[in-house]
Amino acid sequence: MPRNVWVLSAISLAVAIGFGVVVPVLPVFAAGFGADELAAGAVVAAFALMRFVAAPLVGRADDRFGHRAVLIAGLVVVAVSSALAGTSHSYVQLLVLRGLGGIGSAMFSVAGMTVLLASVDAARRGRAAGMYQGGFLIGAMAGPAVGGLLAGISMRAPFFFYAGTLGVAALCALGLTRVGAASKADQEPAVPMRTVARDPRFQAACLAQASSGWNTHGTRATLVPLFVAGFLTGDPTQAALVTGVAMAVAAGVQTAFVLPAGAVVDRIGRRVPMIASALVLAVALTAIPWSPGAVVLTIVLSVYAAGSAFIGTAPAAAVGDTGGGDRAIAVFTMSGDLGSIIGPLAAGALATTVGYPTAFALGAILWLATAAAATRMPRPTSERQEPGSPMI
Repeated sequence: MPRNVWVLSAISLAVAIGFGVVVPVLPVFAAGFGADELAAGAVVAAFALMRFVAAPLVGRADDRFGHRAVLIAGLVVVAVSSALAGTSHSYVQLLVLRGLGGIGSAMFSVAGMTVLLASVDAARRGRAAGMYQGGFLIGAMAGPAVGGLLAGISMRAPFFFYAGTLGVAALCALGLTRVGAASKADQEPAVPMRTVARDPRFQAACLAQASSGWNTHGTRATLVPLFVAGFLTGDPTQAALVTGVAMAVAAGVQTAFVLPAGAVVDRIGRRVPMIASALVLAVALTAIPWSPGAVVLTIVLSVYAAGSAFIGTAPAAAVGDTGGGDRAIAVFTMSGDLGSIIGPLAAGALATTVGYPTAFALGAILWLATAAAATRMPRPTSERQEPGSPMI
């Protein structure tokens, strides 16, 4: 793999460790200011909302300042806003600072994915996405457990830890090199966005990304900690620890699957892995609110994690196959952000008014819709087509 793939994987590792530390703490920290499930979801959604708003502007910044400069600046913005969030003394302060962090997140997310997909050819795109995701997953595996321990010391400590890991990520970004054309196809002009938007591969990938944003930041990040605190433990500190350990185990499972998933996606195409994984995710998500204890919850989250390994690599590779360039990547990223904005709010509202099973069931319906959309993707042709070629 090219140097940039390794550097970006290191960046994703550093970012994810810090983000994973904050995940089990953020909703409970917001609840400490008197926030209910809906208000706690709004804190999560604010981050995604600002990512969504800022994403269209990142391409212009990339053209003017370069991918590396935009990526580093984005990491610094998130680091500073996270440190300040740790000093919040009101719900409004926390909400505003998390929103500012979303701007920086859009900067390094779009710039990083653009560099990643431009650094490899189509035949290695799934594995490159798997390595990049693997960095996030290894960090996510360690992060929640550390976050649970830090929460035992102070509910504010995870935010300062997150700021530190983002600083490390910014230092790693100094190792990025200029992106060169990875293949002859990459030297051709980007496919017009109007054409890309009609491509079934792009449509299915964007729906998968939206479903992932909805469920990762809504049903999973927002509701699982609250479900554990309200129904399994009854104690916020213990809930943070239980949630952190369960998510760490699940992240370990996902990490074990992600590199093989990337190889499978490159070998057999994007379509079948997206269909199968979306169905697995729908079943596992429905089962979460019926978990009678921490052990069963950990097992269900682990099954969900195994499916996530495939849904995290195949859509990104499919977007790269369309040849849409940074505009397609920005729309793809915005799809996930849109799910991350609506998901926490909708999941929080449903959990408050109707109940947790309904909130999780809605997330499962989105995964079923993703599986249906993926069936429209073209099958690999039988005419000696190379794995990972644009028709996959």
